[in-house]
Amino acid sequence: MSVVRLRQAAKESVSGLPREFWWLWTSTLVNRLGGFVATFLAMYLTVNRGYSAMFAGLVGALHGLGGAVSAVVSGVLTDRLGRRPTLLVSQLSTAVTVAVLGFVQDPVAIAVVACLVGMTSNASRPAVQAMIADIVAPEDRVRAFSLNYWAINLGFAVSAAAAGLIARHGYLTLFLADAGMTLLCAVIVFIKLPESRPERHAATEGADGAADAPEPEVGLGTVLRDRRFMAVVALSYLIATIIQQAFVALPVAMGAEGLSSTDFGVAIATNGVLIVAVQIPVTRFIEHRDPAPLLVASALLTGAGFGLTAFAGSVGMYALAVTVWTLGEIINSPTQMGLVARLSPTHGRGRYQGMYTLSWSLASLTAPLVGGAVIDHFGADTLWAGSAVVGLVTATGYAALGRTLRGRPGAGGPGVGELGVGGSGVEGSSVGGSAVGESAAEGSGVGGSAAEGSCRP
Repeated sequence: MSVVRLRQAAKESVSGLPREFWWLWTSTLVNRLGGFVATFLAMYLTVNRGYSAMFAGLVGALHGLGGAVSAVVSGVLTDRLGRRPTLLVSQLSTAVTVAVLGFVQDPVAIAVVACLVGMTSNASRPAVQAMIADIVAPEDRVRAFSLNYWAINLGFAVSAAAAGLIARHGYLTLFLADAGMTLLCAVIVFIKLPESRPERHAATEGADGAADAPEPEVGLGTVLRDRRFMAVVALSYLIATIIQQAFVALPVAMGAEGLSSTDFGVAIATNGVLIVAVQIPVTRFIEHRDPAPLLVASALLTGAGFGLTAFAGSVGMYALAVTVWTLGEIINSPTQMGLVARLSPTHGRGRYQGMYTLSWSLASLTAPLVGGAVIDHFGADTLWAGSAVVGLVTATGYAALGRTLRGRPGAGGPGVGELGVGGSGVEGSSVGGSAVGESAAEGSGVGGSAAEGSCRP
């Protein structure tokens, strides 16, 4: 591809998005540039503090428990109170709890504060995702969410590499820097971002004199009854369980082999660097393709990458394994996030995004416990082999989900396989009939509207 075409592609990728989106994008980048603690928490506990892998897994699980609780609660608050208040409360409280975590010494206190950090930090995600869906036009949302995901990983790549070097001078510096950057993120939101929650309209009189029905309420029960959406949540949980091992089991395993925090930082930074380099071009390539085989391929690559970790003995081999599962993540994120947005009604975006975020939070809860226990009792190689098996199971689930969605097209519209990710079908915004997302107005195309950033710890 020529330089001129590359420049044109880059221009098309960033043009036409509203100013509010770019301020939200900036706050995301700032937040992730300071995201040191979650990445290095397991290594801090095992290498610096001398705790076991099981304890590190327990702390990681409590971090995930806090996130699981806040995912649903913040989703409801995002719809009821608004996106902006939820963001501000989350970011300010995260800055405080992360700073406190750097000072506590007692193991019980560490576990409790880690749970609070997980709760406060995860509370912002449904609000961010809903705000992007509010302020960006439907035809631009795949691109907007991909750019936000790109910012997440740009910040992650820089912070992962920098944190390994900073940790040499003391882990407390990491905690305070993380808190400071989160506080700066809150300042950006407070000054630059207005509230974006759509107004709910009451019953009105139509042109023929008949009263139009008010927009139906969307509760958590509505989300739970949406079978197709809950299937996406379940499959998201499985693939998230694999990916979460990179932030708990992987640093513990590398530390046990005598590798340093800097070595881990270099290996895991491969993930962020690769996403920064190829996420946007890949998204442009896959956004109009049949999502089912893409999701299957993403699960297979993710499982294979973690399975390959069993054969790693050097930083280079660990980086190669990270490269393989990162390719799966790159394909999975915009494809799966498109489905989430497609099935989310306008006035239930917070709840739907909260339930989706819950899948990652539950993975953050269970993956550290499983990973730590398996490493302690059976060894790291068993964990990596099991991850490969889970990837295969997830791929099978995606294949089955794809067949189900293709067989149930929206009335008068194309099915999922025909529309593909990023198609132009009518965005889902009504609730009624059976499950949300099954009415003719919503269509059943995967993708189309949006893709959100990966909900990492």
